[in-house]
Amino acid sequence: MYIHLGLGVVVREDDVIGIFDLENTTVSKTTRDFLKRAEDENLVEDVCYDLPRSIVVCRDFVCGQRVYITQIAPATLLKRSRAELGGLPFERPAAQKQK
Repeated sequence: MYIHLGLGVVVREDDVIGIFDLENTTVSKTTRDFLKRAEDENLVEDVCYDLPRSIVVCRDFVCGQRVYITQIAPATLLKRSRAELGGLPFERPAAQKQK
């Protein structure tokens, strides 16, 4: 199955390593260092015209990984991937469920 990231870019769902909220994750120095290294190695692809909202890290068989910056919210990307799987609902692990 595939997930549309914007500007005609589509990635295989199996190749997605992680989808991260740009606003929350860039607070960490580790994440900023990761993005800086990825930019230095030309692994970042900007697939948005508007304000970026998500970072999608994918496997790439040519260079190991690819980082996409997209304007689509992480929750929307999750819904798109779930839609491809038949709309399976997201459930918290049993230990985290609230009573």
